[in-house]
Amino acid sequence: MSHDSTQKPFACIVHAQLGEDLAPHVAAAPGRGLVIWWSEGAPVGRRWFEDHILWSAEPIFPVPPRLPPCPLPVSLVICTRDRPEALRRCLESLRDQVRAPDEVIVVDNASVTAETRAVAEAFGAVYVREDRPGLDIARNTGARTARFDLVAYTDDDTELHPLWLDQLCAGFTDGRIMAVTGLVLPARLDTEAQWLFERYFSFTRGFTPVRFDIAWFRRKHPPWCPAWEVGAGASMAFRREIFDKIGYFDERLDVGASGCSGDSEFWNRILAAGYDCLFQPTALLYHHHRADLPGLYRQIEGYMSGHTSSLLVQHERSRDTRNLWRVYFHLPVYLIGKLMGRIGRKWLIEDRILKLEIKGALAGVRYYHKARRP
Repeated sequence: MSHDSTQKPFACIVHAQLGEDLAPHVAAAPGRGLVIWWSEGAPVGRRWFEDHILWSAEPIFPVPPRLPPCPLPVSLVICTRDRPEALRRCLESLRDQVRAPDEVIVVDNASVTAETRAVAEAFGAVYVREDRPGLDIARNTGARTARFDLVAYTDDDTELHPLWLDQLCAGFTDGRIMAVTGLVLPARLDTEAQWLFERYFSFTRGFTPVRFDIAWFRRKHPPWCPAWEVGAGASMAFRREIFDKIGYFDERLDVGASGCSGDSEFWNRILAAGYDCLFQPTALLYHHHRADLPGLYRQIEGYMSGHTSSLLVQHERSRDTRNLWRVYFHLPVYLIGKLMGRIGRKWLIEDRILKLEIKGALAGVRYYHKARRP
């Protein structure tokens, strides 16, 4: 994972073999950080430390089995906007893939300059210009451009482990599985913003495979289905046929529109239609979180805005009132409870995050009611 900063990092990531003595790593760290345990070439757990003191360990999981290759051809879609250097870094990591994509599609989502096109073409990617801003709009453009049976997605701010695409595609072990997601680890924790994001909003969904099926959907749905547990949009793939069966990403959601949750709404739709999703941790990549606090604050507000608007979209599609229960009862009670718990206490960075969550939740409801129905 590349790094060009000369400043002292706010925190660090220690990649250690399971059973290795952590004391020298922690002592050499800037004071805080994250330990990621590895065994037999796979991450199997993590542990936080601060002020050079290790916190209680999270569970260590069995080594996930590496899946045999999938014969289906795959189109890889990378959506990007005015981040040519990040795109270059992502495309460079593609060169080390055990399995190369059958085509790479770079969807330029209304970039201002021509640099994105130059980078894409330098790496031999199919360049597609999408002038309407919005991540889900770009994702749909990529899906419509894709020529092959599987459509994989990653973001421009990622670096791909050599096994990423091989194992992401390998997850399609039978015809019931329509979506596969992979493990997303932080690339760096150099800044306070990156540290806070990983501590409170991590993309990491665990270290063991999970199959999400209709039984899971029904069991989890009362009072609502936490479809975000399926994975992260930075690492996901679909059978191309699913777009014909349930439609495309809802273009009112995600970055450039409501803020986020276009991926989780789509997974929710897949599960509601009776198909399966798979989280496969051997499909591994690294994500570069936003490095500055203003960017993180906008992201947090957007996350909560996207969350509430996606729940309202799910109700619109399914007429299931449990989505409304989440928006108008459970979420307000949860946020007000957190707010009341802060009264009389010293102001902390968590209070700033809480205020942004409340602001974002209200903004998402307003956005949904103003957005034009497709």
